[in-house]
Amino acid sequence: MADYLVIVESPAKAKTIERYLGKKYKVRASLGHLRDLPRSQMGVDTENNYEPKYITIRGKGPILQDLKKEAKKSKKIFLAADPDREGEAIAWHLAHQLGVDIESDCRVVFNEITKEAIKESFKNPRPIDMDLVDAQQARRILDRLVGYNISPILWKKVKKGLSAGRVQSVALRLIIDRENEIQTFVPEEYWSITSQFKKGNKEFEAVFYGDIKKKVKLVNKEQVDAILSQLDKDEFEIANVVKKERKRNPALPFTTSSLQQEAARKLNFRARKTMMLAQQLYEGINLGKEGNVGLITYMRTDSTRIADSAKEEAQSFIETMYGKEFITTTKSVKKESTKTQDAHEAVRPTSVMRPPAAMKTVLSRDQLRLYKLIWERFVASQMAPAILDTVTVDLVNNDVRFRANGSQVKFQGFMKVYVEGDDDKEEEKDRILPPLEEGERLPYSDIDPKQHFTQPPPRYSEARLVKTLEELGIGRPSTFAPTLDTIQKRGYVTLDAKRFIPTELGEIVHLAVNQYFPDIIDVEFTAQMEKGLDNVEEGNIKWVEVIDNFYQDFEKHVQVADAEMEKIEIKDEPAGEDCEKCGLPMVFKLGRYGKFMACSGFPDCRNTKAIIKPIGVTCPTCKEGQVVERKSKTKRIFYGCDRYPECEYVSWDKPVARPCPKCEHTLVEKKLKKGVQIQCTECDYKEDTQQ
Repeated sequence: MADYLVIVESPAKAKTIERYLGKKYKVRASLGHLRDLPRSQMGVDTENNYEPKYITIRGKGPILQDLKKEAKKSKKIFLAADPDREGEAIAWHLAHQLGVDIESDCRVVFNEITKEAIKESFKNPRPIDMDLVDAQQARRILDRLVGYNISPILWKKVKKGLSAGRVQSVALRLIIDRENEIQTFVPEEYWSITSQFKKGNKEFEAVFYGDIKKKVKLVNKEQVDAILSQLDKDEFEIANVVKKERKRNPALPFTTSSLQQEAARKLNFRARKTMMLAQQLYEGINLGKEGNVGLITYMRTDSTRIADSAKEEAQSFIETMYGKEFITTTKSVKKESTKTQDAHEAVRPTSVMRPPAAMKTVLSRDQLRLYKLIWERFVASQMAPAILDTVTVDLVNNDVRFRANGSQVKFQGFMKVYVEGDDDKEEEKDRILPPLEEGERLPYSDIDPKQHFTQPPPRYSEARLVKTLEELGIGRPSTFAPTLDTIQKRGYVTLDAKRFIPTELGEIVHLAVNQYFPDIIDVEFTAQMEKGLDNVEEGNIKWVEVIDNFYQDFEKHVQVADAEMEKIEIKDEPAGEDCEKCGLPMVFKLGRYGKFMACSGFPDCRNTKAIIKPIGVTCPTCKEGQVVERKSKTKRIFYGCDRYPECEYVSWDKPVARPCPKCEHTLVEKKLKKGVQIQCTECDYKEDTQQ
């Protein structure tokens, strides 16, 4: 019989830890929470200090009974749930259910599932931290008060099955605000002029910068023509050469948020998938003779701190693999905000001595790709900065100034292993200029003026939205993935080309919440609520006070909304055509993913059709029909003529209303990795646009 019972959350973790601890320990899994607020009722007594009513979660009764049996046989119980607020709350619930004294040394925490870390953690058990528990309780109760008060009003006034939550409502607002910016955006014309220069056999490009005194923005063709007419002779004089050495520092190791963002950019992973794979890598992978080993540290963290032992191991590895000059000599750690976040480390490999190449046989393809990303980011973070030589050259002709920029990697440093991705910038590339001296005169050729139009701000990708929520202080690492999942499952947003677009249903819900519960979607208010929860965690304020400060005003808003909000009837609109199957009129209906056409004879006739959306462009093939937006069977958007099948024009790229200024043929919006570029379908004309 084992002397000690250890309770963790997952069976995979339990097997690994039991093997490390030996025969005196029996490790069992709770499979997450065993107690929670009831689903069928509010479960919070607002008249009695917001006392929560916890019940055993349906289906978890047998697990609880098994744990109670094991507890009776054991001399001591250790609660080893995850090292965060939620893990602390799980441990607290287990302590109550199993009769464990929360002030005894019953709580064990570890940041990685390795033999050394597990054994060390059991040498230093501690009591349950009630500040952490209270912070998690406060979050759970706040979310319950918001969701269970607003959602029934939305069911009654709008449509059944709707919901509103603190974080999801702000995320939806951000997406809708961005869509409104896009819809009201007025493009502005601007121009650029590039020219080719040559010294010896080396050619390079320079771009119009301004006059001899200042930078000048080109806004129309008349201005461009005036600049071109001002140029004389066939050469420019080099007026200024500035050479600098620039250091580029490596990115810090991953936090939860930066991991989700980078996995979206580089691996095309959704936030939920990233967290699922990271959980698997954390809980343990079977490495053969070594058995199950956790390959990364705990993946829910705001911290970029690294243990000294991990730094030493990384530096030894870097020196062996790349040389001593590649080891960093500087410390660059982001300031941490709370004691729990600081108690965590960044997301890193548990040992750099397990390089990705050695893990190919034990990891799935996606596990390996994520592990490689985490491993490379960590190793690079411990390497020396890259050193770049930069050159800026100003070339002048009759007071017209062109500028050429060059850069060259002088020392790779961390870039030998990893370079951080970015939504807006391209990776550093060598742009080498020939040796140039002030006073030299160089011939020029191929003057190329180009017209451009500013583009609206981009819709949110998952990476951008996670980054924005983090910067605004909305939510916490564990909330980002489920928040994005919820607003999609509810049908409030859809994804098009991996960008969020609000649905009509999402806009209806947003307007209702905005009118009667403005605080819920106010970014600053929600960020202050998060700070309040942090203050509970730090022991600076009682959790009941945080809840009460919120609920006193919120309750009044609920009463007003229930009494005054008008019922929003989402009526079926006539579609103006008859059903081709039964002859009855077709109507527009609002479904989970927006409007669609359906037969008014439902349920006798179940005919449905997608709505054809004109984009305001005349068909370039027949010149009679209008180009409309359609969806393929795989939900991919394409464009075709509304006279199909008479006209068979079709394009994956969205046609532009104006013709090519060079050949008068059709322009289309070509979606590239870094935004959108307008291209001609016939000639080589292109317009670089802002993303």
